[in-house]
Amino acid sequence: MWKNYLKTAFRNLLKQKFYAAINILGLAVGIACCLLIVLFVRDELSYDKFHEKADRIYRIGAHLTIGEMDGEVAVVSAPMAKTMVNDFPEVENAMRFRTRGSYLIKHKESGAENVKEDGLVFSDPEIFDIFTVNFIEGDPHTALKEPNTLVLTKSRADKFFPNGGALNQTLTLDNRWDYKVVGIIEDWPQNSHFRQNYLLAMEGLDESKQPIWVSHNFQTYILLKEGADPALLEAKFPDMAVKYVGPQIKAFMNVEMADFEKSGNRISYFLQPLTDIHLKSHLDADFGPNSDIVYVWIFSAIAIIILLIASINFMNLSTARSANRAKEVGVRKVLGSYRSNLISQFLVESLLITFISFILAAILAEAFLPAFNQLSGKALELPLSSPWMLISLLLGILAVGAFSGAYPAFFLSAFQPVNVLKGKLSAGSGSTSLRSVLVVIQFIASIVLIISTVLIYQQMNFVQNKKLGFNKEQVLVIDDTYSLGDKIQAFKDELLKRPDIQSATISSYLPVENTDRNNTVFWPEGQQTEDNQVLMQRWTVDFDYIPTLNMKMADGRAFSPEFSTDSNAMILNETAVRNFGFENPIGQRISVFDDFNEILNQPVAATYTVIGVVEDFHFESLRQNVTALCMTIGNSTAFISARISTDNVQETLTGVEKIWREFGPGQPFNYSFLDDRFSKMYQAEQRMGSIMTAFTLLAILVACLGLFALAAFMAEQRTREIGIRKVLGADMRHIVLLLSKNFLWLIAISFVISLPIAIYGMHLWLRDYANHIDLASVAPWAALIAAGITLLITVISVSAQSMKAALANPVDSLRNE
Repeated sequence: MWKNYLKTAFRNLLKQKFYAAINILGLAVGIACCLLIVLFVRDELSYDKFHEKADRIYRIGAHLTIGEMDGEVAVVSAPMAKTMVNDFPEVENAMRFRTRGSYLIKHKESGAENVKEDGLVFSDPEIFDIFTVNFIEGDPHTALKEPNTLVLTKSRADKFFPNGGALNQTLTLDNRWDYKVVGIIEDWPQNSHFRQNYLLAMEGLDESKQPIWVSHNFQTYILLKEGADPALLEAKFPDMAVKYVGPQIKAFMNVEMADFEKSGNRISYFLQPLTDIHLKSHLDADFGPNSDIVYVWIFSAIAIIILLIASINFMNLSTARSANRAKEVGVRKVLGSYRSNLISQFLVESLLITFISFILAAILAEAFLPAFNQLSGKALELPLSSPWMLISLLLGILAVGAFSGAYPAFFLSAFQPVNVLKGKLSAGSGSTSLRSVLVVIQFIASIVLIISTVLIYQQMNFVQNKKLGFNKEQVLVIDDTYSLGDKIQAFKDELLKRPDIQSATISSYLPVENTDRNNTVFWPEGQQTEDNQVLMQRWTVDFDYIPTLNMKMADGRAFSPEFSTDSNAMILNETAVRNFGFENPIGQRISVFDDFNEILNQPVAATYTVIGVVEDFHFESLRQNVTALCMTIGNSTAFISARISTDNVQETLTGVEKIWREFGPGQPFNYSFLDDRFSKMYQAEQRMGSIMTAFTLLAILVACLGLFALAAFMAEQRTREIGIRKVLGADMRHIVLLLSKNFLWLIAISFVISLPIAIYGMHLWLRDYANHIDLASVAPWAALIAAGITLLITVISVSAQSMKAALANPVDSLRNE
């Protein structure tokens, strides 16, 4: 019997080649999209789960509220790890990371040039007891226990020692520090939230030994004992803060912990499960930008929507063709077929189409996977031979086949043979209302995707073009200028001799993420009371910083070498002035702890005079509001930022590199442009926007295929009506409008339903941005674009078939009447 079902199903497919091809292609594209999204979502959900003790590993985060500053950070104080082990019996082990950015590295004995390397981090040796780290060479029980030692990943060991033998060799960092290689480990998996290639011994870092609880710089992870409750441990953190943080709040801010908290300030701690960090952590001072669980839900929804659209196409065509199959059903029932036999027949046809579609989908997914990887920034593979994938495909075939074919099977098998054979079923009338509902669902899904995509691009365009308070264009940033040592000022002076270099500044602080930051508490001189203290960024810059970046002064003046007193001067931004409550900020004296006297075990304060106020400028992502900031003259030498002319950029770069080679022989010449660094802050959003656009276009393609086929069938069913109308004088315009108007009504209904859904969804997404587009003013334009695109694709899909029917000779359609 099943063999007969299969044979009949093949015959029906061959008999209706056009509709079968539309169904198979639409389902295949939808399933291919789902396969790619499933790979993406599965990878996102797998982060850090490869660690054997992942379920017991937690990171300690801090919530800091001091004055106007309120936020959560992924770093805590240096003594936190030791305290966790000593004071809390639930904690089995603890370790710390301390990130220090990039370094210039070279093999000491080879005499090779420096290579700039990112991914360096100081680490406690307990990392090998807590995390799953696979050693290739070296001893994990002794590694990193001695100062000036490091552990390399395999890829970096091969880079510096291509012939092997990296163990016990020496690498020189920044031309100053020698580190002995004591271990080689396998590269971290791609699904790890930290993938540092160089682990440096924390033992050699003096900062790690300082007992300062109010300074937060160390990523700290703990391993809980079996059966320990993290919630109970977290409940003990407030008492720990009172015990250790309270005395230092008193020393640094001259206020008791209780009064500090009564004023709305707080320093509190919380636990983050290791496996939540990648998708659910948006803390400052993390290893890098994480993903977002929202995108997992969004792409999962898109996968379902695309598959739903493809399935709706199948159901629409099946029910639309019901009259053509009605006589077949009637004859089969007269000849003794049970309804269950007919249902089985139609479900087999559905499963056959789905099976063919899955095979084609796997081919399409494999073909487009490289492009998808490039778009998503991942290295995904389609594991067609793995058991979980084969089982998933089999279940997918059954689920999609049953979902797509269930209603047509039950609908068609319900026809009464007496009515069918008497001709009481009018052509094309089968379940018209259902088809309308299904088409509306397709349009709603498509319009929601289009509006969301347009608004995402509007937000990205807003980010790129918003006035930032400085000019990021035409600024060349030369990296690692500290490697020039005491020649850095001479290098800058030489650059300024070039006519294409308009100005230049030396500083480690840039108004983009991933450059130096320094949050410190300040207070008016002699008024270190609870109400007068302000937490703000402190940037050390040179005299040319403000003019080079084209920042605007709101009051007072910028730094100038003509004033010797500027070494003790300070410039505030407008937010800092508001936070201090200054009506006349110029001349105000502001104090800060500049140093720590280890002998007296107390901080040392310094005082600066305010000489100017710079207009607020954005120095972090636009997800955050501008916070308080001050600038002082100092020696921070990570970058030289030079404003250049754009007449011949390549010639400028060549000339700058030539000067660099003269001042820093053997040092790598690394550069970037400030606007590019700014764009990279939104790389994740831009990538997600591109992926969403691609899948939106594919969803529209699948919907178009369904509309095209449905319009073709409806035109076919109304051939005789069209012929009669043409004989009676109807022209092409009337025929096209006749066949199109029902679809246009469906678009209108879909638009009314989809608009609030899309706007509400984008409202939730935009909440992550402190600075964002005005949804009320932008949404109407996005809605018009969505309506226009939907109308256009509908008109193209339907009109092609309508015009074909309108141009047909009425004699051909009426000769058999």
